[in-house]
Amino acid sequence: MLYKFWVDNIMNIKQALDYGRSIIYGKLGNNIDSNVLLCHVLHCDTTYLHMWPNKPLTSIQKKMFEDYIQKRLFGVPVAYITGTSGFWSLDLKVTKDTLIPREDTEMLVTLALDVLESEMIVIDLGTGAGAIALSLATERPNANILASDHSWSALKVARMNALENKLYNVSFIQANWLTSIKDKAFNIVISNPPYLIEDDVHLSEGDVRFEPIKALTSGRDGLTDIRIIVKQAYTRLKEHGWLFVEHGYHQANEVSNIFFKAGFKHVSSHRDYGNNNRIIVGQLRSTI
Repeated sequence: MLYKFWVDNIMNIKQALDYGRSIIYGKLGNNIDSNVLLCHVLHCDTTYLHMWPNKPLTSIQKKMFEDYIQKRLFGVPVAYITGTSGFWSLDLKVTKDTLIPREDTEMLVTLALDVLESEMIVIDLGTGAGAIALSLATERPNANILASDHSWSALKVARMNALENKLYNVSFIQANWLTSIKDKAFNIVISNPPYLIEDDVHLSEGDVRFEPIKALTSGRDGLTDIRIIVKQAYTRLKEHGWLFVEHGYHQANEVSNIFFKAGFKHVSSHRDYGNNNRIIVGQLRSTI
């Protein structure tokens, strides 16, 4: 009842933030979410909140902010509440049909950019909101990027993100990994595929509770889709082509072995920003 009374009597930005923080911090231990949600309501940046703490909110703005705080209290991810998520240098639309792009996946982009040259042909498998494909397209406007996903709903979101960011060197295809792709078609295959086991305890925690389950889990050991991708990529890559795959923090050895067994001879493991082994890279090269 105290919180309800407080919300009904919010008069300015500072009071709104105090209210949001008192609820969210007590439940989630996070003060930043209130700032992000109020900025979304007011269509402003965080600097504005500090500059105008006494600016009154309209009744509509108060109600919207209260609704957002209650959703966040229930556990709904901030990105799904606002409908946007930052990744690389982009602001991307996200929906319940797409995963929320994570900062650690930016390392996948960084590694790919080290070898991505003009005119190369790249496919991003399981593109979701388009985070990887569109980030590569931003940095290499002369490259040819293909973004694929089995979900038509996710592809629509990725296509919308490409249009809003004015990225026209990206094409989209609905496909089940590389099944419908001809051999030796790409210089680079890149993917952040599902890699959680079907009964992973993390599926009942945090933001992933609200994310599409098919984009998260992959069989009893979490590696079913990675096995398919690696096997298919070996024949779909051009000579000297590269394969980049993100995996779970504890799966580096298993994924490396999958690469070797598929025929990749040059395989390396890379750490994400949290210092976890999360990416395996392989290249098709002659051993001579």
